[in-house]
Amino acid sequence: MTEDFFPPTVAAKSIWLVTLADLALLLVGFFVLVLANQKLDQRALAQGLRAGFGAGSSHEPVPVSKSAPPIEPMAVGIAAMPGFARGSSVLPRSPETLIVWARDSIRDPRVVLHVIGSVDGSATDVEPTTGSAAILAIDRARAVAAVLSSAVPQARMRVQSDLEPAAGGVRKVVVTISFAGDRQ
Repeated sequence: MTEDFFPPTVAAKSIWLVTLADLALLLVGFFVLVLANQKLDQRALAQGLRAGFGAGSSHEPVPVSKSAPPIEPMAVGIAAMPGFARGSSVLPRSPETLIVWARDSIRDPRVVLHVIGSVDGSATDVEPTTGSAAILAIDRARAVAAVLSSAVPQARMRVQSDLEPAAGGVRKVVVTISFAGDRQ
């Protein structure tokens, strides 16, 4: 092989220049964002983040302070008590693990527990006396809340029913931990 066989090499641009340019543009964009949001309402930003990440709108508003308007608390943890008998609000199993979880979850004074009862949506999963699925769902939530009341103060618990049937036809009570406070 001769020297004429290989084509001449062309000087290439260093790849680190592209990376450096990307970094510089990211930094400029970050500082523009910081400067543009200096006077941004923090509550509006939090509400926008909740909406963007799909933090459920089924929770009732929890006031953070007396002067601030109520805002939706952001759910940050979840547990469930599945397996209720059809048409019954009797707990299906021992709630010890749920009690321990709830006690550990409310150590932070800025969180609130939401206890949400649900039904499976069938015509037979209703409260026997009234024939109402909504009453059965709230009875299930109250049964779980009564058990949790040994570990969680009543003021830090919200009890409600889910009017939509549970996904997959599961008869359950869902307990969510919601961040409802400001920094201390």
